[in-house]
Amino acid sequence: MKPLHSSVKVLAILALLVVANASAEDNAYNMTQGVTEISGQVYDLHMLIFYICCAIALVVFGVMFYSMYHHRKSKGAVAANFHESTKVEVIWTVIPIIILILMAIPATQTLVAMEDTSRSDLTIKITGSQWKWHYSYFDEDVEFFSLLATSQKSIEGIEEKGVNYLLEVDNPLVLPINRKVRFLLTSDDVIHSWWVPDFAVKKDTIPGFINEAWTRIDKPGIYRGQCAELCGRAHGFMPVVVQAMEEDQYDAWLVAKKAELAQAKQEAAASLTASLSMDELISIGEQVYQDRCAVCHQISGAGIPGAFPAITGSKVATGAVNEHVDIIVNGRTGTAMQAFASQLTDKEIAAVVTYQRNGLGNNVGDSVQASDVNQFKASKEGL
Repeated sequence: MKPLHSSVKVLAILALLVVANASAEDNAYNMTQGVTEISGQVYDLHMLIFYICCAIALVVFGVMFYSMYHHRKSKGAVAANFHESTKVEVIWTVIPIIILILMAIPATQTLVAMEDTSRSDLTIKITGSQWKWHYSYFDEDVEFFSLLATSQKSIEGIEEKGVNYLLEVDNPLVLPINRKVRFLLTSDDVIHSWWVPDFAVKKDTIPGFINEAWTRIDKPGIYRGQCAELCGRAHGFMPVVVQAMEEDQYDAWLVAKKAELAQAKQEAAASLTASLSMDELISIGEQVYQDRCAVCHQISGAGIPGAFPAITGSKVATGAVNEHVDIIVNGRTGTAMQAFASQLTDKEIAAVVTYQRNGLGNNVGDSVQASDVNQFKASKEGL
């Protein structure tokens, strides 16, 4: 009876697995159903294919264990001696083809729907760069960078990690619900991937190419994702946060955001005539350095040998000030050093240059004002 016990146990386990899978949608480890029509279609497709696979496994293993039990040697079964069977070969070829066709029809319908970006109400350009996202709202004159907001102290374990550790940003992407939003995705350095599971949107951003995706969100809320393409040292520090609002709230936010950006431009223009003290520049520059530079050059300025140069004692930070400003403004071709001319204000560039030259173990003694950076840019444009 030992073979019987073994077969029954195996079949019982398979039956339990199928029953457990029947409630898979309540399983925390299952695919998220999301908050869009497309994410719902993807989830339904996932469950359909999953159940088909479970049914195939039950049939195949059921026949296998049934045959092992009823045709065992102890029962006197004698192995048949035959070669080839056209009928069997046709059956085990035709049935899988039919199953694949039945699986392909809903899969194709879902893929076609995912790629249909026509008749959109709003278009947003998403640009990935090491290691941040840039969002530009077409026809609205609104654009901003979105950076990781988790503090460096939390990352280093000095402070307690929050609920949304490494999944929080300073400027989330704000979208309206019930409107079709078209995404144009690209990159200005390496390949990234913009991924928000609740939207069933995961699209690579490739330098020199424009990929398209879209979403229509059904429920207001905050939805989080990440860069899903290994894009360098700080790949894990490149979250995506989307805040979905009611349509009237979104319209109000858009008006407020335009006013905020206009105010920022006015403040940037006013800073060109201001003269900050060394202490003020260093205080502002330290914060800019921690937000934008520390991920590569380290919080201490020591850099990473063989990958990112040190700021402490470097020829750039202790050399000619214009060369230092040039690297911050225009970056350095062929390296991971980005151009920050469009990412930072003249005041922030002046402050971070001053901090690098008079902090992190350096003590050059000079300072840079926003007007100096502005004049440097003007001189380069005039060439």
